[in-house]
Amino acid sequence: MILKPRRQYEVIESRQMDHLRVFHDVARTLTTSLELEEILRHIMEKMASFFGPERWSLLMIDKKAKELYYAIAVGEDSNSLKGLRVPLGQGVAGWVAATGNPLVVPNVSLDPHWSTFARNNPDLNIESIACVPIRSGEETLGVIQLLNSKLDLMSEYSISFLRILCDYAAIAIGNARSVNLIHELTITDDCTGLFNARYLYTQLDELVLKTHVGLPVPFSLLFIDLDRFKQVNDTHGHLVGSRLLAEVGDLIRRIIGPGNSAYRYGGDEFVVLMPGLEKVAAVALTRSLHDMLREHIFLSGEQLGLQVSGSFGLATYPEDGDTVHAILRSADSMMYEVKNTTRDDVAVMGMPRRAHRAQVLDAFSAPEKTYR
Repeated sequence: MILKPRRQYEVIESRQMDHLRVFHDVARTLTTSLELEEILRHIMEKMASFFGPERWSLLMIDKKAKELYYAIAVGEDSNSLKGLRVPLGQGVAGWVAATGNPLVVPNVSLDPHWSTFARNNPDLNIESIACVPIRSGEETLGVIQLLNSKLDLMSEYSISFLRILCDYAAIAIGNARSVNLIHELTITDDCTGLFNARYLYTQLDELVLKTHVGLPVPFSLLFIDLDRFKQVNDTHGHLVGSRLLAEVGDLIRRIIGPGNSAYRYGGDEFVVLMPGLEKVAAVALTRSLHDMLREHIFLSGEQLGLQVSGSFGLATYPEDGDTVHAILRSADSMMYEVKNTTRDDVAVMGMPRRAHRAQVLDAFSAPEKTYR
């Protein structure tokens, strides 16, 4: 009579010790690594080793799209899940993400709603479901989904174990977000949201270094100085001036596209880095940006309707400078050539003023009005 309870106690104690070891192992990973995928995969592997699911996955929420995407997926047909998105509210994971409630169904055939879902999705071959939200405060960050696990998922102890591991996942995601935020704050300009000058130097160093190790990467560098920007501050105040800078930065970012990057260099100066663009292609993009800036109406939402122009200076690596300092000096000197003469124009290192307009037109066979 005494041995049976003792054995049960020993079994429970053994399981608890196993769980404690898992918690300790995961906690140690949290404190020794900042690689989010590494930590999450470690958590998921520990979870899978205890619950033995046929398929398991971790899905993250894309807030803007209001969808879930598969961050990690293991098991049958896991490769087919890459790139797949699940709308919030749909399916098992979508329902858990939308409600923030865990879903544990040991036998879907006994649950009217989810047995219908399983029949309507025979390719999933669902027999049991365990899907738990990853939450931070009131926010759901994602879900962990285990299908066809071998353990008794109705056990409160098992569910608690799942939830604690989800809490660890939430901590990992929160830490990664904090690191990304800190990194973002160190490389971006508060006013415009563009990259700052410090990050520009870092990027230039990396591009030039590739040339020195045998991987030459031509790039073009554009300096932009807004014409008579001081008059905006004097007439409308510095708050309007800051809003104008933000809108100019947004326009530059939209026109140059994702393959290039924009920086606020300081004051009313901007820089555009064009990796892989040699001179002719860079001149075409610069002319387009120059014309769009001049034609755009800024702060129309505030009934101001301001127009600005800019002095543009362009140089290309390595022909106009084979070091970071040299290429910066070349682009900057071209910008000042325009600023100290006509303003509202483009100067290109190694090309006479205005000559580059015809050269670009010939190269691209474009009508004159495209690059007017």
